[in-house]
Amino acid sequence: MTRLFTPLEANRTLPLVQRIVADILEKGQRLRKLVREPEDRDVRLQISDLERDLHALLKELHAIGCDYKDAGFEQGLVDFPAKIEDEDVYLCWRSDEDSITWYHPVREGFAGRRKIPAALLAGEG
Repeated sequence: MTRLFTPLEANRTLPLVQRIVADILEKGQRLRKLVREPEDRDVRLQISDLERDLHALLKELHAIGCDYKDAGFEQGLVDFPAKIEDEDVYLCWRSDEDSITWYHPVREGFAGRRKIPAALLAGEG
């Protein structure tokens, strides 16, 4: 892990992350529809353009220091590297959430989500 976020830092980046993820979801869903279409030159060009756009958006998230984790383009999951009680974790945000209030240990993934301790959300930790 390179950059580590506090919950407050991650939440400060959220307006930008939300806009990027909205674009990822829109383009990713368009891509999913296109790959089911009969293949012709126009469809291939549209797919290529969407793949290029998605790559640039994912690179933008990575430059912020977080990672997109939703290959199906359905939930818009983003992980922010962090430490909680000396444990490497990911602060975990889903695109239908207003703020980052969950985390999970690195090895557990989304299914292992836990609430971020209130003191850390308030910036006391």
